[in-house]
Amino acid sequence: MKKISLVYISLSGNTESFIKRLTAFLQENHEGLEVEQVNIKDLVKEGQAFFAVNNPFVAFLPTYLEGGNGVDTGDVEILTNDLGKFIAFADNVQNCLGIVGSGNRNFNNQYCLTAKQYAERFGFPVLDTFELRGLQNDIQRIGQKIATLYQL
Repeated sequence: MKKISLVYISLSGNTESFIKRLTAFLQENHEGLEVEQVNIKDLVKEGQAFFAVNNPFVAFLPTYLEGGNGVDTGDVEILTNDLGKFIAFADNVQNCLGIVGSGNRNFNNQYCLTAKQYAERFGFPVLDTFELRGLQNDIQRIGQKIATLYQL
């Protein structure tokens, strides 16, 4: 049985909703696939320690920034830093297939900027992006990308 982890942080519930729907899509379309959901916010809130992920995973990151315009006046990541700490923990980055960003297109250059910054920082690709809670076609597109990448 193959296992993939979906590692994410969800503050408003949008990313968590997307992860639940994506998990259902992956399990419905790939018999025998075990999908583990890891919500970093819950780990931190419950005082649990980070752990080494020993199987492939995809990270999901909403965009929360403060200051700047994301182009020439900078920006500061807020509220989602624990996901970066988790990826950097142990050898987790070695098992990360890539990152999926989410955000609001109204933020123009800052749309999914944090995911792009993580990709540059850690050396893995931005696999895709979706807006807010995502639509069913986002679930299907991203699910198919993960399946192809993981050779399901």
